[in-house]
Amino acid sequence: MAVTFPIFMDAQSTTPADPRVVEAMLPYFTQKYGHPASRNHPFGWEAEAAVDTARSQLAALIGARDPKEIVFTSGGTESINLALKGVAEMYREKGNHIVTTVIEQRAGLDVAKRLERQGSEVTYVPVQPDGLIDVEQIGKAITDKTVLVSVMFANNEIGTIQDIAAIGKLCKAKGILFHTDATQAVGKIPVNVEAMGIDLLSCTAHLMYGPKGIGALYVRRKGPRVRIAPIIDGGGHERGMRSGTLPVPLIVGLGKAAEIAREVMPEESVRLARLRDKLQDAVLSNVDEAFLNGNVERRLPHNLNISFAYVEGESVLMGLNKECALSSGSACTSSTLEPSYVIAALGASAELAHSSIRFSLHRFNTEEEVDWVGRRTIEVIKRLREMSPLYELAKEGVDLKSIQWKAE
Repeated sequence: MAVTFPIFMDAQSTTPADPRVVEAMLPYFTQKYGHPASRNHPFGWEAEAAVDTARSQLAALIGARDPKEIVFTSGGTESINLALKGVAEMYREKGNHIVTTVIEQRAGLDVAKRLERQGSEVTYVPVQPDGLIDVEQIGKAITDKTVLVSVMFANNEIGTIQDIAAIGKLCKAKGILFHTDATQAVGKIPVNVEAMGIDLLSCTAHLMYGPKGIGALYVRRKGPRVRIAPIIDGGGHERGMRSGTLPVPLIVGLGKAAEIAREVMPEESVRLARLRDKLQDAVLSNVDEAFLNGNVERRLPHNLNISFAYVEGESVLMGLNKECALSSGSACTSSTLEPSYVIAALGASAELAHSSIRFSLHRFNTEEEVDWVGRRTIEVIKRLREMSPLYELAKEGVDLKSIQWKAE
């Protein structure tokens, strides 16, 4: 099979919409265009039925007992904002302490920083060198003022999958609400809010082959009944938690994407993991001083994050970006030249944090594309190192830390 350029391997920033999703959405733009809150004519009834179907499709994917526990939002960022800010405001009389981790995506960390400015106390639990959180550290961070624990299900840079069930069990035992940012996990790996003790879960459509601009927040209704304050006021839509006219076509797309994911996920995850491992083996067996970031076993099947010593990640991307879309970190921080805070949190040096490259595969990648990206990455790394005096010195056995650089 011929390879078509450019090749997209940045699927943790977004995924291509599945054609079946697009097909399901189209009628709701021009034929079935009613407002789902218009309950006095067939156009509204038809739209409301489509929204209800999508709620059921997403609820089935994440193991929710009641489709009404699904609150539609504009995407993962809003869902995270609604969960953290909504709980902080609603439970303020009970306590003002939140526990989270140092490797949450920016939406989580930036909300936590805002809440701190508004009087909340936040504990940022560190991670181990493989990106996993020690659940005991979560337990030690909890105080009598803690109202929420928020832990990312799977990391958006290194793909590390946390022991969400263990954290959920801990929170249940202590009577504390548990939120997980599952934007990278839902539709890719098994997620079950009941079995894992999750009270709030954020997800988004565009990371599971659905449209951009639509996401959801799961809010538990029983055992315990979770209450959150809205961050958008208006007509009281979504049980008063998120006002605004529901974007029916996008919601239909999210529902269809969830339905497809539930059907194909077992086989798809095996296939993507095989392709990921093939790419990993090709690169690591041909490039020295290359380091795999994250946990080898507990990671997303489509994620591969490698740091290449003695080269800049941005230089690697520049050598590849006309033919292949990759990333040196999360899409949320790609506009800055700061080293990856996630890689740094693993204990890596600033140099290695600057040299990390994220390969993330998607449903429509082919074996030929994986082979090509592997070969081309090796070529680029070797070419850059041929121009690197630091690499040459290191190969000669010089301790780079001992060099005294002459000041101008």
